[in-house]
Amino acid sequence: MASDRRFDPAWKLAERIRNGTVSPTATVDAHLERIDARNDDVNAFITVAADHAREQARAAERALEAGESVGPLHGVPVALKDLTGFREGIRHTFGCRAFADNVATHTADFVRRLEDAGAIVIGKTNTPEFGHKPVTDNLLVGPTATPFDLGRNAGGSSGGSAAAVADGQTAFAQGGDAAGSVRIPAAWCGVYGLKPSFGRIPESARPNAFQYHSPFICKGLLTRSVKDAAIALEAVAGPNAQDPFSLPADDADYVAALDRPIDEWSIAYSPDLGVFPVSQSVRTCLEDALSAFERAGATVDQIDVDMGHSLETLRNRTRFGLMQAFTAKIADSIEDRTGIDFLGEHADDVPEEFRDRIRAGRQFSPVDIGRMNQVRTAMFDGVQTVFEDEGYDLLVTPTLSVPPIRNDSLDDVRVDGEPVDSRADWLLTWPFNMTGHPAASIPAGRVDGLPVGMQLVGPRFGDETVVTASAAFERHRPWMDWYATVEA
Repeated sequence: MASDRRFDPAWKLAERIRNGTVSPTATVDAHLERIDARNDDVNAFITVAADHAREQARAAERALEAGESVGPLHGVPVALKDLTGFREGIRHTFGCRAFADNVATHTADFVRRLEDAGAIVIGKTNTPEFGHKPVTDNLLVGPTATPFDLGRNAGGSSGGSAAAVADGQTAFAQGGDAAGSVRIPAAWCGVYGLKPSFGRIPESARPNAFQYHSPFICKGLLTRSVKDAAIALEAVAGPNAQDPFSLPADDADYVAALDRPIDEWSIAYSPDLGVFPVSQSVRTCLEDALSAFERAGATVDQIDVDMGHSLETLRNRTRFGLMQAFTAKIADSIEDRTGIDFLGEHADDVPEEFRDRIRAGRQFSPVDIGRMNQVRTAMFDGVQTVFEDEGYDLLVTPTLSVPPIRNDSLDDVRVDGEPVDSRADWLLTWPFNMTGHPAASIPAGRVDGLPVGMQLVGPRFGDETVVTASAAFERHRPWMDWYATVEA
């Protein structure tokens, strides 16, 4: 299976397309065949844009035949998360029954940038309603499975994108990350998931251009290789005048960052960020995987990170409070624009937990939000201390506390047999949506055949640092042969 071109890294597929070894049409057809064979089991796609993809593949072939200059992702299939991955003319559901027949009327800026680089949109991937939880399941099409065990969840909320990449249904995919929504499914699906710095990949949200800053919500990438993510990030990063938070242009070179050494680096390893319960099997897996950095010449120290508060306070005042406020804001915007009221006649189109978040979010005052951001500031200061005061180049943690959980136990998460809050307490990802630091989940190993992710966190705006560390890890501990175990 690993030699199947559907499992080739995106960069290699693009190379073969450019040199004529394979055609864009054959590449798209191969992935569509894989989707047809596997989507009933994995449930990665809500919408398969077969006609659109084939039309774009034919256009890509004509460009090659005419000798035109083509982009770095020319002819390569990409999947878009069905949340903010708008592509004009393709169904866009937000993972919600109320929007089952909705068709996008515009193309998101980052999607246009991917297409300008030559990528071909092959479909829209599964997500919980408006990305509201850390697993992928919804009332529209049901749960998405990790291809490594079809009875277990892919993680969320970009679970469809991660599963499609791991299963060879697309070459790479886009996701969004509000509390780990790229890194969580990357960990459970055994792929690489990159959350850049806030503002690195611009948003052009309307009618509220300021909505994504509390917490820091970012576009991200899900790939089978670090190089794929570096190439795609170069394609989509850069300022957009319509985004008040987009970062200015700089001289970053993410592809060049792949080959930089880390032999003089000092790496901090925190097994729990000081507050999270983490299963012994995950700890053991991570501690073994850290040797990859040491073989690359880096020094690894285990440290304590001071987040300033207990997990309960951090969870309730930031993970829950700010996300509840954000959900209420989104629900109000939807009602204003479409008339759809999720606490009224469309209540049955979303789960009760989503309605509860709307209700809770509507109760918060500006004073409440200010107090939440004080707790958030303590988290920021704790992470900054690792980089600024202690002088580390990289912070490493588990991505998640547990390997993939079963689809019939999504509300019963246990760490070494002890129940934890299923919405927050097993996710070491959301603190970095509060602080804004760039982060990635990289395949670290497997426990009983199930993928385990390692989270790499860079200093502020240190996206190149994360890419460099990821590539060094991949060189010393590659995972491409994992996909040979995915069912043919």
